Amino acid sequence: QLQLVESGGGLVQPGGSLRLSCAASGFSLDFSTIGWFRQAPGKEREGVSCISSDGLTNYAEFVKGRFTISRDSAKNTMYLQMNSLKPEDTAVYYCARRPVFLLGRCRLTDPYDDWGQGTQVTVSS
Repeated sequence: QLQLVESGGGLVQPGGSLRLSCAASGFSLDFSTIGWFRQAPGKEREGVSCISSDGLTNYAEFVKGRFTISRDSAKNTMYLQMNSLKPEDTAVYYCARRPVFLLGRCRLTDPYDDWGQGTQVTVSS
């Protein structure tokens, strides 16, 4: 059974850091395109970052230089290291999968078929 389970969210002060995890089961992350998305209250969901099968990454402009996406093949888990967090980063963060073995840079605007339940990140003093 295919499953994506996020964890690692919480409350953090501005300027702080968090690392989100997305544990995958029922499929291999190495043979998929996977990404992080977020949705703040009253706003549409937006793409944050993605990673292709060959490890190439892509980031939304608003997180470049602050967030880093990575993947641990042995653990079949994806991560999002978030540094220099800002109040506007407050949102529910979701991991998602495209069942596509992609060589080359992924796109956050492509359709992602499978989603986790989300983890809340709150940046506040």
